[in-house]
Amino acid sequence: MKGFVNRIIENSFIDGPGNRMAIFMQGCNMACLYCHNPETQRMCTLCKKCLEVCSTGALSIEEGRIKYDRKRCIGCDKCLEVCLNFSSPKYFEIESDELVKLILKNEIFLDGITFSGGECTLQTDFIVDVVKKVKNNSSLTAFIDTNGLINDENLNKLISCVDGFMLDVKAVDDYIHRALTGVSNELVLKNLNILAKTDLLYEVRYVLVEGYNDSIEEIKKLAELLKELNDYTRLVLIPFRPLGVKTHFRNMPSFNRVKYDIICEEVYKILKERLIKKD
Repeated sequence: MKGFVNRIIENSFIDGPGNRMAIFMQGCNMACLYCHNPETQRMCTLCKKCLEVCSTGALSIEEGRIKYDRKRCIGCDKCLEVCLNFSSPKYFEIESDELVKLILKNEIFLDGITFSGGECTLQTDFIVDVVKKVKNNSSLTAFIDTNGLINDENLNKLISCVDGFMLDVKAVDDYIHRALTGVSNELVLKNLNILAKTDLLYEVRYVLVEGYNDSIEEIKKLAELLKELNDYTRLVLIPFRPLGVKTHFRNMPSFNRVKYDIICEEVYKILKERLIKKD
């Protein structure tokens, strides 16, 4: 089975518990205005703008698609800057067995693997295939970093084989969620409730964007919901930073630190040590 992967970070301490291999899948079902990995959202449309700015010959066309030569690439990322499709010429197709082989090769250094994106659950069957093979040959754990927009079939497949979920909630209010992502959060909140009642919802992540989803009342609603649903899920509050953003949000300043601390103080009253702050 094949999957489309944007990049693989072989050692990461920010994508779940311990040292993990983070596998960023290509493709997403949201269009978040503040997306920090916009090059993972869409598949390549062969617009060829990346070819025009690549000065080292790392990019070429072969068999009707962009071919990426890693050895020639100098990491300037100009190809990502000019792409109007929120894609990348660097993503690649990989067989599940090949990815499993890479994971097991690094097993001794790892606590587990995390699938991220983009929205990794769009490639659920590929993920399930990889996870089952990894678990048959190691003690590594498998985590999913998701926006929560998952249909019932795929959610059940993942629940049956992974060890944890990290759920990105963009907004509690549906109107604000639509403004930020282009879609409703009805399914996201439904899945939040489902996962919270298992032992798999490791953490909920929430990026604070000033003037959109940063009202203390809305964030307290989310904290109260998590407190009601279980006694273990962490809430990670992340202040917005414009790094990597391609929309008009790229000109928005980083989230006000004083306001961030005030919000955290209020949430701490509800969740105590289950609140995780990001400096």
